[in-house]
Amino acid sequence: MSSDKPVHVIGGGMAGCEAAWQLAQAGVPVVIHEMRPHRKTDAHKSEGLAELVCSNSFRSDDATGNAVGVLHEEMRRLNSIIITTGDETAVPAGGALAVDRDLFSAAVEAKLNDHPLVSVEREEITGLPPEDWDNVIIATGPLTSPDLSEAIRAITDEDDLAFFDAIAPIVHKDSINMDIAWYQSRYDKGDGKDYINCPLDEDQYNALIAAMLDAEKMDFKEWEANTPYFEGCMPIEVMAERGHDTPRFGPMKPVGLRDPRTGERPHAVVQLRQDNALGTLYNIVGFQTKMRYGPQVEVFRMIPGLEDAQFARLGGLHRNTFIRSPKLLDEQLRLKAQPRLRFAGQMTGVEGYVESAAIGLMAGRMAAAQALGEGVTLPPVETAHGALLAHITGGANIDTFQPMNVNFGLFPELPLAEADPKTGRKPRRPKGRDRKAIYAERALKAIDGYANR
Repeated sequence: MSSDKPVHVIGGGMAGCEAAWQLAQAGVPVVIHEMRPHRKTDAHKSEGLAELVCSNSFRSDDATGNAVGVLHEEMRRLNSIIITTGDETAVPAGGALAVDRDLFSAAVEAKLNDHPLVSVEREEITGLPPEDWDNVIIATGPLTSPDLSEAIRAITDEDDLAFFDAIAPIVHKDSINMDIAWYQSRYDKGDGKDYINCPLDEDQYNALIAAMLDAEKMDFKEWEANTPYFEGCMPIEVMAERGHDTPRFGPMKPVGLRDPRTGERPHAVVQLRQDNALGTLYNIVGFQTKMRYGPQVEVFRMIPGLEDAQFARLGGLHRNTFIRSPKLLDEQLRLKAQPRLRFAGQMTGVEGYVESAAIGLMAGRMAAAQALGEGVTLPPVETAHGALLAHITGGANIDTFQPMNVNFGLFPELPLAEADPKTGRKPRRPKGRDRKAIYAERALKAIDGYANR
C-alpha cells in the first residue's frame, strides 16, 4: 500500500530529520517545515538542517556495555540517517562517536534534499498546524517558537516546563600551547590520543575554580529565575558551586591520564575534543558555561596550555522547553488531546542528540504505518528505543518528570534465574559490567526481531 498524502514534520533538527528519513524510506511523502533562517534562535549559528548546537559528541559508542552505545547500534540496524551520517563524518573521540558538525549537517541535509519523497519548506508554523494536516510530527525541539509553544500550552492546559542548557566553548587548535598540553585518551581508549589534555596542579586548580565562581554571569529574566539546569549539561561554574572538588570528579577528573613531562597524574585536567574533520577546532569538554563572554576569555586562558587561546565560539546558555509527556502523550507519541499530532525529540523530555533522534525515528515509523494503513508496532521494552519510549509515555513519574538520557536503569530488570533444585538457592543477579553486557545483548537481539518485521 502507498500513500500520496504527505506527512508534515515541523522542525529540521535531529528528531525532525530522522522522522522525515524514516517516512521517506517507508515510501511516504514528507514535508519538513523549518523556520530558520526566517526566524532565528538564540542557539543556532546556521540555517542548516540537523545543526549541532551544544557539543559535537554523540557520546559513547560502546554497544556492549553503555546504554547510549546500544542506542547507536539499534539505530544503525534501523537505518538511522543521524547515526549513519555520524559514522561517515566522525572525528577521533576515543570510545565516543563525535562528528565534524558542519560536514554532518551538510550531509544530512543533502541526503534529505536528494530524496524524491522529501521536500523542505522554510517557514515558521505559527500556532497549531492546519486542520487538514491529519498526520503531523512536531519536532521543534527545545527552542520551539513562542507562538507554537503557546498553542501547545493552550490545547494541553499545561504550563511549559523548562530547563537551561549550556554550550561549551570551541578553541582554535593552533592557539593551544602543545609544550604544555599533550594528546591522550583516558586509559588510552580509542587511538589513545583522541583528546588534548591541559594539566593543572592544585594551586592552578584552586585559582581557576575561584575565578569561575567570581566571574560575571549572564542575567536571568524574571520568568527564568526558577528554571532548573539539566544535570547532563550543567555549567562548569554551577558544578563548582556544588563543591570545590566537584569538577575534579566530573569533566576535570585526571584518572587514566599521565603528564608526559612529569610522568605523574595531574591534580586536575581540562580535556579538549576534536570538533571538525580538519582537526583545526577543539571544544573544551564539559565546560558549558553561563559566564559572560569577556570573563570567559580571561578565565579559560588561566588553564595551562590555553594562555593564548583563540576562541571560534564562546560558551552560552539558552532556555529549553519540553512537555509533560507521560501525562499528555499516548504510547504512539500522539497528543491525547489531538491525536493527529505526534511529538518527537527533546520536546518529549528526552535529553541528548541521540535520544532525540531515536524518538524521531520512532515517530517517523509510527506515522508511516498510519499513513500506509498498517498497524503500529512498538519496539520491545528490552531495547533502548523501547525503554525510552516507555519512560516518556507512562513509565516516568508525572509530577517529577524531567529530561532523561538513555540509561540501563530504564531497561526492564533481568529475570531471576531459577533456584538450584538441590540447594534451593537462587543465583545472584549479575552486576556491573556483566549486567550491562547482558542488557546490551538482550536489547540488540530484540531490535533485530523488531527491525525484520
